[in-house]
Amino acid sequence: MQDDEILIGEGVALSTGAAPVTLRMLSGAIDALVYGGTAVASFLVIANSLGAYLNGAAWRAVTILTLVTTLVLLPAAVETLTRGLSTGRLAVGLRVVRDDGGPIAFRHAFTRAFVGLAEVYLSFGMIAVTTSMLSARGKRLGDMLAGTYAMRVRGGAKALPPLTMPPFLEPWATTADIRRLPDGLALTSRMFLARAAALRPDSRARLGTDLGARVLEHVSPTPPPGTHPEYVIAAVLVERGRREYALEVERQARADREDARVGALPYGVADVDN
Repeated sequence: MQDDEILIGEGVALSTGAAPVTLRMLSGAIDALVYGGTAVASFLVIANSLGAYLNGAAWRAVTILTLVTTLVLLPAAVETLTRGLSTGRLAVGLRVVRDDGGPIAFRHAFTRAFVGLAEVYLSFGMIAVTTSMLSARGKRLGDMLAGTYAMRVRGGAKALPPLTMPPFLEPWATTADIRRLPDGLALTSRMFLARAAALRPDSRARLGTDLGARVLEHVSPTPPPGTHPEYVIAAVLVERGRREYALEVERQARADREDARVGALPYGVADVDN
């Protein structure tokens, strides 16, 4: 498993969607204000209500207890109950998950919060920012010890623009024999069309010609001579999707008819609602 990928049981590498350091800094600053403000408010309440009854040793004990409660136990409880969320992460669209992508438990949240007491509050965030910038997934020390990272759950990858059938190729595509494209070729072709405008002209022409030739190996007859390979790829992918959709609709209709036949009463007896 690479630092920025998760290798699942089927042997497929999935992108982790790890959050960038900038978003982690913003969410951490919001959380620090929330929990730090809670700690200050707790001290003020204690000072106003019990200050006259506490000596030096008692004040030190109360201080330690308040800091542990508001800066360690409270964040750990919030992350555990919300499965990796906090005020800051909810605001910027992040969630803390395990290295395998699963939800965190209390031990993960407690480890992160306990280490964060030193790397976030005592060092004013310098340790956390430094380690996050040096980590492929933007991990701070607490994440490294707990086996977690912050995943981006909002504002991530955008949907690909829809494909359209070139009108002048529709008569050819609807009558052509299109065999099933290999999944890798179909995905590569789809991604190429989505990102073609951002490629250099020479790279775009070379990749388009290569992919067009590979796609035409599964199509008969070939399109009119001189057709641009990008139009050919788009026509084949659109027609392939249309045919697969039509087959799925027909399969579902057959399944519905079979369910109705199996569930019907024999000899044409009408069913009644009870």
